[in-house]
Amino acid sequence: MTVFHLFNCAILTFGPHAVYYSATPLSEYDTVGTSVKAAIVYLGTALVKLICLATFLKVPENDNFDPYQELLKALIGFIDVARLYFALTQLTRRNISQNHKFQAVGLGWEFADSILHRLAPLWVGARGLEFTWEYIFQGVEANANLVLNLSLAALGSLMWLRKNKPRTLIPIIYACAGVLATMPSFTRWRTALRRPDSSCAAAISGS
Repeated sequence: MTVFHLFNCAILTFGPHAVYYSATPLSEYDTVGTSVKAAIVYLGTALVKLICLATFLKVPENDNFDPYQELLKALIGFIDVARLYFALTQLTRRNISQNHKFQAVGLGWEFADSILHRLAPLWVGARGLEFTWEYIFQGVEANANLVLNLSLAALGSLMWLRKNKPRTLIPIIYACAGVLATMPSFTRWRTALRRPDSSCAAAISGS
């Protein structure tokens, strides 16, 4: 039963990547090399982000919202934008179309993310004797992140690869990129506001 649970969760987590690659023209254009390179870039920049977070951010003593720390997190988060730009402009082959480029990069990016964040928890936890829904939810989350990373790659493709984009879309594209980069900090800020013992919420209510 534990082996079946592990197999089921692994297929749910990593299976959609193989299905997407086989069901789209990516397999016909042999873009697996581009996806592997994008995955390597993801792993390298993830290490750089980890070093920056450990170097420039302090360990919080409580759960209060610190604007300075969240600003630093948002700035470090722009490393994702840099690696996406590098992957789209430097790693892709010239004989494939723009649509296939961003799909190959987004697929490799998400596969590396699943390997980095979900493989070890699945191997350690899904083999436990007690059944839990946590690892099934991880698989569902991996599917949602696949859609998100493909959308991010498509957004980057519009920003840096498409030359004849309408001028009215340029502010919208960059606004979406800024929202995606600052979304974790905004979510944490909203959580701090909802917490009644938060210093941020107390300051706002007192004013």
